[in-house]
Amino acid sequence: MDPAVTIFKSDADLSIAHLREELKTIRTGKANPAMFENLIVETYGGETKLKLQELATIGIEGATLITITPFDPSTSPDIEKAILKSPYGLTPAPQGNRIILTIPPLSEEQRTKLVKAVNQIVEEKRVAIRNLRDNARKNIKSRLEKKEITEDDRFTLEKQIDDLSHTYTEEIQNLRERKDADIMTV
Repeated sequence: MDPAVTIFKSDADLSIAHLREELKTIRTGKANPAMFENLIVETYGGETKLKLQELATIGIEGATLITITPFDPSTSPDIEKAILKSPYGLTPAPQGNRIILTIPPLSEEQRTKLVKAVNQIVEEKRVAIRNLRDNARKNIKSRLEKKEITEDDRFTLEKQIDDLSHTYTEEIQNLRERKDADIMTV
């Protein structure tokens, strides 16, 4: 496979993977541990910043309860503070050695705002894919001017890049539609 195609493909794959991770963090009406995995917790006297998944086990109980069990019980107050500061607007409820989070149903207004946020993130990824495509095409044109490839090779490579770009754009659209459906489901 040509280097321009290989580079485009690997960069686009990274962009899609990043989009999937970003979409996991957006709240729906159901309990989702991924929302909290990357939540930054200042702990051990504020000297250490760790992701919640590095400090605790995150699980679900039913459709609306998330349980957080710290590995070190002394970090519980720090985890609670981080949850309170998070944009999710949830109040942690300590229960023994674990923290319980009840995920309330989303209002129609909240759902609309979340769908807009998803659309904004998705549009950024579409632009990123277009920029990757444009960079690949510039690389191909430059190689043609340097006589490293023929005119036929140029057309073939540009067609491959365009086809891949279309495939990635469709995948982004499918991810958006699935997330929108998750958010709008009551």
